[in-house]
Amino acid sequence: MAGTSHGHTPAAWTGVIIAFIGFCVSGAFMVLANPLGFWAGLVVVALGGVVGMAMKAAGMGAPKATHNDLAEVIAANAAAKVPAKV
Repeated sequence: MAGTSHGHTPAAWTGVIIAFIGFCVSGAFMVLANPLGFWAGLVVVALGGVVGMAMKAAGMGAPKATHNDLAEVIAANAAAKVPAKV
């Protein structure tokens, strides 16, 4: 993971921060025995996921890795094989 930018994007940071705030709100209201506030905090957690996905769709997330065509991979592997010496 060190060679990639996995999770180091504005979309990821924003989604996680919003979800963290929701967990804190939900935890505080759980201690205060207030079910309405608890569920409101969980709604904020879900909102964090929605915001993160929306920002990723808007281009603020990590780009998807491109995959080589299967024929190119097979050709490269075949060319790399060296006959064994007897």
